[in-house]
Amino acid sequence: MIKRKNILKIAIDSPAAAGAGTLAKAISNHYNLIYLDTGKIYRLISYLKLKFPKKFNETFLKKKIKYLKIKDLEKRDLITDDISAEAAKIAKNKSIRKIVHSFQLNLAYNPPKKYNGSCLDGRDITYKIIPDADFKFFITANLKTRALRRYKELKVLNKAISYKEVLKSIKKRDKSDYNRRISPLKKTKDSILLNTTKLSKRQCFLKIKKIIDREKNF
Repeated sequence: MIKRKNILKIAIDSPAAAGAGTLAKAISNHYNLIYLDTGKIYRLISYLKLKFPKKFNETFLKKKIKYLKIKDLEKRDLITDDISAEAAKIAKNKSIRKIVHSFQLNLAYNPPKKYNGSCLDGRDITYKIIPDADFKFFITANLKTRALRRYKELKVLNKAISYKEVLKSIKKRDKSDYNRRISPLKKTKDSILLNTTKLSKRQCFLKIKKIIDREKNF
């Protein structure tokens, strides 16, 4: 695998709806990094599986991933509960993880030349995908806050769903993420913990920016 030299690599792990995606996007925009929400790859695969059940196989998937563009991961339908539930199952599939893993590694270590580096967030980025990242963060928030954030996201999409349903879904997702046998969600010893429960988006961004700027002298 080709690895670009002298690039900035940021790895972020977090449970669902902790605000990692929003924060990672802000950091990526500020430092001109290519951003990848790795969880959305599994959501997209789930979307493809549910939409094309007869065509869905390893060959079909490899072709889709090969020509995958970041903008493909911005589909509004990817945050629905049925997609989320299917993504949790797919994330346990070794052959699918192998295909996705290859895509993630290439993007992390060989981002397009117009970018200064890469920023990936997910569940196993700090220890599986970019173990030698320049900065590692574990973003979290309390359960009720995360459920409320996801509920508001879904309401914007006009989804007929209650806060209690979302809370139950987040609890189930947490259990699956923390306890799965393959690449479980965990905070590594060298990851910086950031609890976003009582912080605004701006406050979260400034905290991480301060850490990066102090170390990299930007």
